[in-house]
Amino acid sequence: MRALRAYLRSPAAILGSLVVLAVLGMALLAPVLYPNDPLGLAGRPLQWPGANPRFPLGTDPSGRDIAAQLFHGARISLLIGLVATGIATAVGIAIGALAGFYGGWADTVLMRATEAFQTLPNFLLLLVLVAVFGSTLTTVTVAVGVVSWPPVARLTRAEFLTLRTRDFVQAGRLQGLSDAHLILREVLPNALPPVIVYASVVMAVAILLESALAFLQLSDPNVPSWGNLIGLGRNVLRTEWYVSAIPGAAILLTILGVSLVGQGLNDALNPRLASGR
Repeated sequence: MRALRAYLRSPAAILGSLVVLAVLGMALLAPVLYPNDPLGLAGRPLQWPGANPRFPLGTDPSGRDIAAQLFHGARISLLIGLVATGIATAVGIAIGALAGFYGGWADTVLMRATEAFQTLPNFLLLLVLVAVFGSTLTTVTVAVGVVSWPPVARLTRAEFLTLRTRDFVQAGRLQGLSDAHLILREVLPNALPPVIVYASVVMAVAILLESALAFLQLSDPNVPSWGNLIGLGRNVLRTEWYVSAIPGAAILLTILGVSLVGQGLNDALNPRLASGR
């Protein structure tokens, strides 16, 4: 309850929550407001927003409704962000927990593997994975999660290194509790708050990575993602800039909302910051 009250006292957290809820509302209302295929031809190409009441946000170079793609694209962005974040967080916590709890050779091996993943920039490694395994929505989502776990692992390891010497862990050892029990039931719950906060960063980066792939026409072209829509407007950017600007603004607001939620969680879950309010 203390953390919830601290979260609700943060204007940034409230604003971020409203933005995220708005995007979630778009995703839920997409099949209701736009039940037809959002990638189907709807009218004359490149109609400006407001020029035709049927298309409040205009049409793209192929004559597809931008509003329909925007609403359905919210579902794709949230799906990729949440699933990729789940993959990255699960892998990072598993590796970081084992490295931080056991230390020694386990720490050395796992951290060297983590550093090996970090030798290549995230996006470059993502390009390699997509080139090798294909560009379906499932492949892209898993690939984004795979390239995003190293920072989570390092953060989890740091928390476990601090917590494993605490009195409650030593007491558990004296009671004969198994390592699995100590890791999952004693140390991990205390190490989770900063990891949960960082998950918001992972989600924002995941949405950006997929959008960048789609802009380069390396993501799944059969889904109405915001990045695909930005890519469609690339060739008409000088004249019909709205085609790229509208989904670009949606991506910007979504990432801003997720980041503000993360900031609010950090303030709420950090005892020092919360007590100072």
